[in-house]
Amino acid sequence: MASRRALKAVLVDLSGTLHIEDAAIPGAQEALARLRRAPVAVKFVTNTTKECKRTLHERLRRLKFDIEEQEIFTSLTAARNLLEQKVVRPLLLVEDSALEDFAGIETSDPNAVVIGLAPDHFNYQMLNKAFRLILDGAPLIAIHKARYYKKKDGLALGPGPFVTGLEYATDTQATVVGKPEKTFFLEALRDLNCSPEEAVMIGDDARDDVGGAQNAGMLGILVKTGKYRAGDEGKINPPPHLTCESFPEAVDHILTHLLDTK
Repeated sequence: MASRRALKAVLVDLSGTLHIEDAAIPGAQEALARLRRAPVAVKFVTNTTKECKRTLHERLRRLKFDIEEQEIFTSLTAARNLLEQKVVRPLLLVEDSALEDFAGIETSDPNAVVIGLAPDHFNYQMLNKAFRLILDGAPLIAIHKARYYKKKDGLALGPGPFVTGLEYATDTQATVVGKPEKTFFLEALRDLNCSPEEAVMIGDDARDDVGGAQNAGMLGILVKTGKYRAGDEGKINPPPHLTCESFPEAVDHILTHLLDTK
């Protein structure tokens, strides 16, 4: 890994790190405001596929977060970019509320399968349709493969088990576009004129947020909110740069220890 440089950017996960559904993590808004006053760029990176970027942004604004829509980089955006590069017609296994981010993409007579978190569409008929398309040669594109995520009433299955089931049944391997893929983090940093060695990632998912960021060359800070479970920090190698109780504590660490104050 390249040597560390002065910190230029902080990437922040959203669901589980700043909020859980319609409830903010305590102190997160004020912590974000403090981070905004530091001489670093801030960008928000999320695997959320339950809703389009516009709806997600509206949710965050209702929770009083100072975030602009263009500061949010989603795995839906990364998936759309890949579809446009490949010029394919996808079967979109995503929630209806996420379809806005695929507006203009041709979906008739599909020759590719895109799968995100789609509880309303994860039924036998739809999964079997995807299975048959993949058997006929359609590429399988996973927006991400998270095992589970945090809801207000507890943990819930993510798209990962369904992607893995299709991989197993079709003896194929999905192309994953969201976290923890290195290309996702590099694309998020691209317009910040920042190298991975000049960035840190804060998130509640040890594998996808922290492990993925560190594999890309960044530092990773794990927070014990959202989907975090005791012992998660020991599931990745190298371990997180730091494990904090919550986002405000992570911001405190960055402001105190990671900024070049010379």
